[in-house]
Amino acid sequence: MKIGITGGIGSGKSYVCSRLQARGIEVYDCDTAAKRLIRTSPDIRQRLTALIGPDTYQGDNLCKAVVAKFLLTSEANARAIDDIVHPAVFRDFLDSGLQWMESAILFESGAYRLVDKVIVVSAPYETRIERVMRRDGISHQKVLEWMDRQLPQDIVRARADFEIVNDGMADIDKQLNKILRKCNRLF
Repeated sequence: MKIGITGGIGSGKSYVCSRLQARGIEVYDCDTAAKRLIRTSPDIRQRLTALIGPDTYQGDNLCKAVVAKFLLTSEANARAIDDIVHPAVFRDFLDSGLQWMESAILFESGAYRLVDKVIVVSAPYETRIERVMRRDGISHQKVLEWMDRQLPQDIVRARADFEIVNDGMADIDKQLNKILRKCNRLF
């Protein structure tokens, strides 16, 4: 059985994944994989360069400013980049042999189709904002901009099979135990 973990920025997905890893469950991190593939895949490099232009890479490094300018120009540009990167990440996940995947954009990217069950990590809105401001050193307004780019938490929660509440008070390990027992019974 394959399981996806998702949740909005600041919800605590990485913390939940660290608790799984402490149990010996390796979790495929889509963000890390995308960065690695953008850096190492000749196919992605060629396709991004053809799409964005010759300044897309400087040596072996992606020129983030060039890509960001292209990406922010239009929604169509953002989709064109996603159409190159997401399928490569999906193939890499399937080739990895791992059962668990973490993706902030599990539903938006279509990665939910690769898993049998989805766990959403949720947290109160203000808690999420405070966590991201503290973690990334960015303004309240910038956090809101990032949050606005993601599906609202209530929509993700409605699509998920399980929820882990990460409000700073609920016991994460107890919630994980319950979900793992249910998953073992299902499959």
